[in-house]
Amino acid sequence: MEHLSLLAFVCASIAFFAVSLLLMRQRRLTARLEEESALLAAGVNARDQALRHLVTIGLPQMAASPGHPAAAPHRGLLQQTDFARDLDAVTALFASSAEGIRAHADKAAKSMLRTMMRTVQSLAGEQQVVITEMQLRHDDPAVLEDLLRIDHMNAQLGRRVQATAVLCGSWPGLQRQASSVEDVVRGATSRIRDYLRIKIYAEPNVAVVSRAVEPVVLAVAELLDNAARHSQPSTPVEVNFQTTHNGLAVMIDDAGVAMDAEEVQQASALLDGRQSVDIHRLGDPPQIGFAAIGVLAARYGFRVSVDSRSPYGGVRAVVFLPSELLTAVTRQEPARFETVPPAPAVTSGGLPKRRRQEGEAAPDPAVSLSAPAAPVRPEPSRRKAAGLGAWQRGTRSGRAVFPSASEEKDQP
Repeated sequence: MEHLSLLAFVCASIAFFAVSLLLMRQRRLTARLEEESALLAAGVNARDQALRHLVTIGLPQMAASPGHPAAAPHRGLLQQTDFARDLDAVTALFASSAEGIRAHADKAAKSMLRTMMRTVQSLAGEQQVVITEMQLRHDDPAVLEDLLRIDHMNAQLGRRVQATAVLCGSWPGLQRQASSVEDVVRGATSRIRDYLRIKIYAEPNVAVVSRAVEPVVLAVAELLDNAARHSQPSTPVEVNFQTTHNGLAVMIDDAGVAMDAEEVQQASALLDGRQSVDIHRLGDPPQIGFAAIGVLAARYGFRVSVDSRSPYGGVRAVVFLPSELLTAVTRQEPARFETVPPAPAVTSGGLPKRRRQEGEAAPDPAVSLSAPAAPVRPEPSRRKAAGLGAWQRGTRSGRAVFPSASEEKDQP
């Protein structure tokens, strides 16, 4: 009996030991399976998150900002996996496609706008010719005042059309003669609504070379308009000049709202002009001013910057013209007459009244005013009316000549 009891005990011990081993093995196997299951679950979850991020954030972000890859989510479990590589391939393919589509759309939009602006520029030019002829033909102060107002509005229209055309790849206009910096700034002043608020200080004795006159006029006009629109109507916009060892700086200061760091950064990127600007990303309505200035600056070799260092709490814009774009001032001698007529009387609005010269007969209604029979000398009152105001003075050397489509097509 004792042997049987011992044998049963030994068998039971062996069985217990075997069962314990089996249980330990099963427990380890279960733990490993649970670990693998958790790892697989984490991998599936990581894939789901990566796909969700790509669909909801990544692809829309790349579609909205071509050339800027979307920030990838943390996907440590997916690193160096086929899934991660496939995901990157899909992302790159979509980014390339979105960039191509965006570039094609931008090119098509710019081409359409360029064609439209050429037509509008041609019409504005024809309208300017008619306005100028009417200014020379009429001497009624009320009519001249209205014509000057229409002339000014046409100049503003031309500036906006011109800036849009430049942004779309066109040239700013016909090449002009070299003009003094003062006349360039006054010409720019003539193209903005609030021209009376522009105060020009000092008169540097330098001129802008022929090929850069129109681009600089347009750039300064956009900066003056921006300064006037973003400051109180009762405050002036000051223009000062600073001569440097390698050029000239035109400084424009306003007393408006200063720009924050992000706005300065965005403006600097547009004014740099080295990257193509997508017109679809300039707002609604598009804010084309800085973008057009950047195109002109990069094309003609001057620099433009803006910051919040205006002494009046607003924004200071600086147009730096290097020495290569400057030349000596050439002054034209004023016309000389044998006799000097007395100064013409003016209306309450500052417009000259025509006064018939002594001995001058009343005009014959049957004679056309545009072709007088025998003009003795230019009429000073009419000339003064045609050149009234700072912005009208700017037409002589700084104002745009709106070219037709055929004239504009092959500018240097």
